[in-house]
Amino acid sequence: MIKITIHVDGMQCGMCEAHVNEAVRSVFKVKKVTSSHGKNETVIITEQDIDDSMLRETIEKTGYKVMEVSREPYEKKGFFKGLFK
Repeated sequence: MIKITIHVDGMQCGMCEAHVNEAVRSVFKVKKVTSSHGKNETVIITEQDIDDSMLRETIEKTGYKVMEVSREPYEKKGFFKGLFK
């Protein structure tokens, strides 16, 4: 799985976060998407990588500006992770 972190400029409230999340969910198959106007970021957890230009276009259609996109491998954290081998 992949964790994609997008720095988004222009989100001011919870409704802004909801607009971005809804836009991402409507275009891409994702496991999870969360946005924070306080951190100016949207975090996507997905099994398939998402093209930067499509991601940028989707978010910018909602009226917000994508500043930076970064990726890292995502490993689900759980209470029992690593206890059983």
